[in-house]
Amino acid sequence: MSKSTSTPGRRFMKLASMTASIATKTVSNSIRNFNADEEQKNEARSKLFQDIGVQIADTLGEMKGAVMKVGQIASQYKDIFPPEVARAIAKLQRQAPAMPFIEIKQQVERELGKPIDQAFLYFDEQPFAAASIGQVHKATLKNGTEVVVKVQYPGVDEACESDLKQVRLALRLMGVLKVDKKLQDRLFKEIQDSLHEELNYEIEAQNLQVFRTFHQALDSKIIIPKVFTEYSSRRILTLSLEKGESIETASTWDLDIRNEIGRRLILALGQQIFFLKRFHCDPHPGNFAFREDGSVIIYDFGGVKTLSNEIITHFKALVRAARKQDIASIEEHLTALDALAEKSEFPEELYQAWLEVLLRPLTTHYDFAENSAHHDGIKLVKKSLKYWDVFKPSPDTLMVNRTISGQYWNLIQLKVHDNLNDLFEELVPLQD
Repeated sequence: MSKSTSTPGRRFMKLASMTASIATKTVSNSIRNFNADEEQKNEARSKLFQDIGVQIADTLGEMKGAVMKVGQIASQYKDIFPPEVARAIAKLQRQAPAMPFIEIKQQVERELGKPIDQAFLYFDEQPFAAASIGQVHKATLKNGTEVVVKVQYPGVDEACESDLKQVRLALRLMGVLKVDKKLQDRLFKEIQDSLHEELNYEIEAQNLQVFRTFHQALDSKIIIPKVFTEYSSRRILTLSLEKGESIETASTWDLDIRNEIGRRLILALGQQIFFLKRFHCDPHPGNFAFREDGSVIIYDFGGVKTLSNEIITHFKALVRAARKQDIASIEEHLTALDALAEKSEFPEELYQAWLEVLLRPLTTHYDFAENSAHHDGIKLVKKSLKYWDVFKPSPDTLMVNRTISGQYWNLIQLKVHDNLNDLFEELVPLQD
């Protein structure tokens, strides 16, 4: 962490300064546009939100550590921000300059209780990946096993609590959160829990072991790194090096291989949600690698969401109701999931149009590269906008929606062209 943002006091002042600046901009914008017509007000508000979004992204991006992680998690909950703010915050997903090796070395030695050269035969000083709360180095164990070592930045966990409070204050003061106070509380509780889990690599190690055991029993071509527990701790995670190609490279392979990979991604996610009831919820393409035999490697189990039996029951019922076009049942389950504000307000013909668009990629021979459902969905958004307040972002559905849509975009990048209906039927049969 840079000197300017490493102490709690300095971090607090930097965030407080951002909050004050944003509050001033918001008030000035209201005064300046007091007598403007509706169109001018909307234009000014959009410009204001763009400025605010850039300022948040720049400030959080500089600060590293927990506060940047908060920004990244917020970017996964884009639904609760105006699009201008969401786009700017999304920049934080992969921005992270590396930390000097001397600090990384000290952290490794402190956590493992021995000099780095006693633990490892070789430890690459240059990270090959840097994220918000830690960075990843390649290394070799004394027995010659190639590994990757994920090292948490010193002091990140201590800054966590106050960072989260400050970011929430900033967002509340500028009035850009689109949800009521009660829902904000639930969302920020979820962000806090997620942050707490990601800061504890022992939890990630458990997740890796659970998912590795689960998938090995179902499909040997889903590959999850092995944890070396004797070289791991709360802030250090040592894993087997599992090599594969990027999604960009995989997208150039033959269609049969791309289709096999696409099917494997969807089936793995469905099995996690409906059978394991815990799922890997960061579908960024950088968290996956691929092999030409159709294997899929999944990295980074810091972000895992657990689902209750009740939530799963509603999801299954919702999917079955959607396939039967049973609007009354859809509304009943959306209400139970806290995703619908008012029943019978959204027109039935729009429901039917949306159901066709949303189910098309999973129930027809679908060309993901052509992406017709997305293009038709954009047209439907315009027709649906005036009813948008009927729906609300639900803490129970946000991460599921985000993960499914993320995998949809991964299949687009892979240019999958296949009929996935048999997988859909296997995961959620139309009849129990």
